[in-house]
Amino acid sequence: MDATPSASRTALAGGLFAVLAYGVWGVAPLYFRALDGVGAFEIVAHRVLWTALLLIPILALTRGFGRLKAVLTTPKVALTLLVSGMLIGGNWLIFILAILDARVLEASLGYFINPLVSLALGMVVLKERPTPLQLIAMAVASLGVLNEVVRFGAVPWLGLALAGSFAIYGLLRKQLAVDAFVGLTVESWLLLPVAAAFLLTLPEGGAFMSNAGNAAMLMLAGPVTMFPLLCFAGAATRLALGTLGFFQYLAPSLQFGMAIWVFEEPFDPAQWWTFGLIWLGLALFTANMVLRRRG
Repeated sequence: MDATPSASRTALAGGLFAVLAYGVWGVAPLYFRALDGVGAFEIVAHRVLWTALLLIPILALTRGFGRLKAVLTTPKVALTLLVSGMLIGGNWLIFILAILDARVLEASLGYFINPLVSLALGMVVLKERPTPLQLIAMAVASLGVLNEVVRFGAVPWLGLALAGSFAIYGLLRKQLAVDAFVGLTVESWLLLPVAAAFLLTLPEGGAFMSNAGNAAMLMLAGPVTMFPLLCFAGAATRLALGTLGFFQYLAPSLQFGMAIWVFEEPFDPAQWWTFGLIWLGLALFTANMVLRRRG
């Protein structure tokens, strides 16, 4: 008799965690824009540093050191996490460069098309067979990107780089039986020597040593990284994968809105075709997920 209310509470908690995770990722540009006087490389270096340090007590609380040891003593897994760490570090850098360069709109485009890029990678690398509706979704979204190429006369490389790096990152992590926190710990600590070396080369300690406000904001890079990941893990254990997939559009939607109405980035009518086609492609992609779940 209690199964249905219990399942409802679990789903409600999962939905709340998902909203918090994707909501924080969506409004993250506000935090990084507040660090406008700090260079992108310095921000990423601090993000790696404080994330690496913050993960240690979290692993202790979740008794994850045994899992961490198993990963570190498996060279192939550790090497793959080094590659995935470089990919996520590059993704962070491109995203922050986009924010500091007032290109949040293009960044949101990248994250909108990310699921479709992941689908294409699955076809090419994993030999997955797409459904006809998935192929139509990819074609429609590609027309949206093509419209942006025609409009600008150039490929929106920044958005595509964000989508591509995150999709490849997801592909690598999907093939590893490593939980999110252990994986991120290994990635962060493998990147830490590079981040620390960069920070040590900054004159007078860089922005971190310039004033207490900058120091506090840069230390906040750890929680800004970890909090949504914790919420995402909470959502992933309570929601079906297909349901969780619906929430992933919240982050780029928030970024899209902020780009236009908060940061007031230029947006001409022709861009509605770009985003409209991409949104249509995502709608078809989502409809395919729903139909497959019901089938």
